[in-house]
Amino acid sequence: MEMSPFLGGEEMSEKKEIDDRFKKFGTVSFTSVTKVNDFIDFLEKGKIMGTRCQDCGTVFFPPRADCYHCLSRNVEWFEISGKGKLVSYSKLKYAPVGFEGDLPYSIALLDYGDYKIFGRLAGDIPDDEVRLGMEMKTVVNKLPNGQLNYVFEKA
Repeated sequence: MEMSPFLGGEEMSEKKEIDDRFKKFGTVSFTSVTKVNDFIDFLEKGKIMGTRCQDCGTVFFPPRADCYHCLSRNVEWFEISGKGKLVSYSKLKYAPVGFEGDLPYSIALLDYGDYKIFGRLAGDIPDDEVRLGMEMKTVVNKLPNGQLNYVFEKA
């Protein structure tokens, strides 16, 4: 081991390996390191997962490792499954940096009862078939470049 002049001559620990699985998420990944990297492993297995605080019950999607409500780190994974209802959507004609090639696309909010999920409508749903209140499901989507995300499909 190497000795560190900043630690009073103590040995430096070995360099830690960086867990950057999150770089595989989304059209453009703005971060590669997060406390919820297991989210990517679940997507690769075809599962959409959120987290729930075991201390206060607050539900998170996208998943979080720490509860902002009670400041606990005691969270558990749960699967997003079943059907949600479309409560809001918007067709985008302008996009953030990195998403220009996806235009036009629709973003939406599904209500699963105990929680809500924000995401995209699948691109193969015709505009004239989109209705508020329609039942939808959240599914894993693999992009042409190998990146993973999730979309809402008709149930």
